Amino acid sequence: MLQFPNAKINLGLSVLRKRPDGYHDLETVFVPVAWHDALEFVPSNELRIHTHGLSVAIPPESNLVWKAYQRIKQSFPDVPPLEIHLQKNIPHGAGLGGGSADAAFMLRGLNNYFNLALSEEQLLAMALELGSDCPFFIYNRPCLAYGRGELLEPISLAFNGLRIVLIKPSFPISTALAFQGITPKQPVQSISKIIAQPISTWRNSLVNDFEAPLSVHYPDIAFIRNTLYDAGCQYAALSGSGSTVFGIFYNNDESRIQEGIAVCHKKIRDLQAHITDFLH
Repeated sequence: MLQFPNAKINLGLSVLRKRPDGYHDLETVFVPVAWHDALEFVPSNELRIHTHGLSVAIPPESNLVWKAYQRIKQSFPDVPPLEIHLQKNIPHGAGLGGGSADAAFMLRGLNNYFNLALSEEQLLAMALELGSDCPFFIYNRPCLAYGRGELLEPISLAFNGLRIVLIKPSFPISTALAFQGITPKQPVQSISKIIAQPISTWRNSLVNDFEAPLSVHYPDIAFIRNTLYDAGCQYAALSGSGSTVFGIFYNNDESRIQEGIAVCHKKIRDLQAHITDFLH
């Protein structure tokens, strides 16, 4: 079975409070984007996982795809061993949720391939055992997210006719480092209210709490964001806990968009950044 797990971006991210269990309560909006890994599995005599593409410097048993298989195997012992191939295109430490997407797609793929008849609610519960972002990729459509990110409310978000540019600099950012610079607080206005307004108003109100403290350690983040604004985007921000910065452009002037993307390439060439753009 062949699948193509996709990345996500965050529209705003408010860190509201630290919980007794050590996690943080958040508010954010998850949006799927068209940057994909490739995940294939077939029944085999022995469980094996092969990773290709971007380096995955972890042992197989730490890979979330492996853990997703083991979680299914726990509930369905008759599921056979698999030969798994994972082509990594979504970089780690990028705020794009690539590992979480791989795990969720593995759960969904196993459920479909072996006719396990797991409900969406059961898949969501299994995904949460693997990671806070994993349940989103079971829905895989725009969602308001609360709690650790696992309390999800699918929403209608009018992104038709927009182009999103993703810029991933050469460095990753660890989630642990990102949280070191955070002081939880209540925002002036909830993200759910802000995103109901026109995109042109988001620049001064839709905030990712990680962006300012991480920009102190990584000034390239602010440089990339400002470059996107200089190129004419309507909204630019850090995704999740970084390091990818995205910009949203109106798609009604192709020549201006291409000019803006060319500006991004020229200014950011020395950062060895990966630039991806696509229609939403």
